[in-house]
Amino acid sequence: MLMKEYRICMPLTVDEYRIGQLYMISKHSCEQSGGGEGVEVVRNESDIHQQYGPGQLTEKRIYLSSKLPSWAKAFVPRSFYITEKAWNFYPYTITEYSVSFLPKFSIRIETRFENNNGDNGNVFGDTPTPAENVSFLDILSDPIPEKHYKETEDLSRWQSSKTGRGPLEKGWRDDHKPIMCSYKRVQCSFEVYGFQTRTEEFIHKVIRDILLVGHRQAVAWIDEWHGLSLEEVRKYEQAMQEKTNSKVKSSQNNTGPPPASRPAYSRSISVTDERSLKKMGVTTVAMSDPSASSLPHSPVRLNSTPE
Repeated sequence: MLMKEYRICMPLTVDEYRIGQLYMISKHSCEQSGGGEGVEVVRNESDIHQQYGPGQLTEKRIYLSSKLPSWAKAFVPRSFYITEKAWNFYPYTITEYSVSFLPKFSIRIETRFENNNGDNGNVFGDTPTPAENVSFLDILSDPIPEKHYKETEDLSRWQSSKTGRGPLEKGWRDDHKPIMCSYKRVQCSFEVYGFQTRTEEFIHKVIRDILLVGHRQAVAWIDEWHGLSLEEVRKYEQAMQEKTNSKVKSSQNNTGPPPASRPAYSRSISVTDERSLKKMGVTTVAMSDPSASSLPHSPVRLNSTPE
């Protein structure tokens, strides 16, 4: 298991970000969905957690087959989804990711929001994260994948007409008011010999990019959401979820189901591969009997943004 803590500061207050977070996640998910991939919201409802009390439970399916690196596609079905479950007890959230056919794969993200510049060394109140596992992500200067760069989301050029904030300048975290920090403790596990280190490092790289892009967008879009009430942003969230689900499902329906005789895996399975798959808890089928194979219900970059 590889655990890291990410700290991302923003020129916002924790109360403001409660609205901004919901707006950003909804809009971002819709933008990243299409072509049969993206984020499908399965449920979004009030829930009571045994430990944390009342909150909001969200369950999503994240489709991203085409975005996997080639080495990962070797053992992943052609069509699959990741299940995301998030419990929002703002300003504390828990997000978990799982894949049904990979029981040894899991991601857990704990998040705490505070009005400071990331200087709380034990924000989760248990065992402090070792310094070597703590990374500060700078939404102003840290690089993001080129395909996600937009000039309108470049915070060195950003100016909010509603709040008068921006643009951000070098060293902004030291003296900007207001300022808040999103503390995220990320644990990912893929306990499969020969794949563990590479997979866990890849997951952390993906999560790092998502966190940078998502938090940049929350700030850059402030004039779109600032001033909305919680009720208003929940209505926006519902409308965007319906739109996003429609985009994902319509693309899948247009593509049509794969031929029934097509093997579940896109390449032949050798003895070595089959053993590796069984270690992961994956049930393989005999390649000599095509009729026995079946794809998972067609219906992660993780297109969703961890809460």
